[in-house]
Amino acid sequence: MKPEHQDLVLQACGASSLCVGAKIQTLWSGYGEIVRLQLQGSDWPSVVLKHVKFPEEAEHPGGWNTDRSHTRKVRSYQVETHWYQNFSTNQSCRTPACLAARSYGDEMLIVLEDLDVAGYDQRRTSVKDREINACLSWLAHFHTLFLGVEPEGLWPVGTYWHLETRPDELEAMGHPELKAAAGDIDKILNECRFKTIVHGDAKLANFCFSEGGRDVAAVDFQYVGGGCGMKDVVYFLGSCMEEKQCEKRVPGLLDYYFSELKQSVKKDVDFAALETEWREMFVYAWTDFHRFLLGWKPGHWKINRYSKQLTKEVLRKLKL
Repeated sequence: MKPEHQDLVLQACGASSLCVGAKIQTLWSGYGEIVRLQLQGSDWPSVVLKHVKFPEEAEHPGGWNTDRSHTRKVRSYQVETHWYQNFSTNQSCRTPACLAARSYGDEMLIVLEDLDVAGYDQRRTSVKDREINACLSWLAHFHTLFLGVEPEGLWPVGTYWHLETRPDELEAMGHPELKAAAGDIDKILNECRFKTIVHGDAKLANFCFSEGGRDVAAVDFQYVGGGCGMKDVVYFLGSCMEEKQCEKRVPGLLDYYFSELKQSVKKDVDFAALETEWREMFVYAWTDFHRFLLGWKPGHWKINRYSKQLTKEVLRKLKL
């Protein structure tokens, strides 16, 4: 570990020394790593270091190595740093505290609270009702907390699949009807009346659970930005359920999300209008992500009958 990086951590945490522990994960396309640091002489027994190092040549799993892709990733880490330094949440939508963040040329460091120590030490690859509900509750509280808030310093339109940032994937699409409608779908989502800040990458892997699975915290805010809350909801549901589960369970899970939204929304918000609009946006948000997948990885497991069914519904609506 470079001396200046070590100094940043020690100073931020009031520690006397540190030990580099286990690597938690390598960042997408080889853009660095996330590691756990053990501290001595600090109130924090350990912290998590997100160490971004922009490679000379990226290794994208899907083969999308372009200047545009690189620029988007650089911006995503700048956005995440800005998020952690300038926005805060509450216990109902828990995120790790940011202890320090700094750029060093082509490297960026973000020092974060270790959520494992805070009691969120469980990760899930499959979920039961209580975990799904915990994540939907987190999203509902997050969306109400930032309802009407301008995404200053963040992505103007959040999510990593936003159409404007993905022209290469649109060009590669093999679905001419959806390709032609992509701009209209994007416009409908962007022009909704009730806007919030969306997490932008709210997949199951980005949630950390308490031991019982009833409490949850979220990480990874590279694509946080403005937009309709349904974008997070559809992406989360699609990340943890297969097509048969979606067909059977989505209506009830949406009801649960909106019940949590209603409980947490401020009194001056016209909740009936909000719910009506966002329920209408659900199919557009789902189809918007389906559009991205068709161009990015046509054989992806999420391209299923349920997604195709919703896409047909949207295309039919656009023709009316």
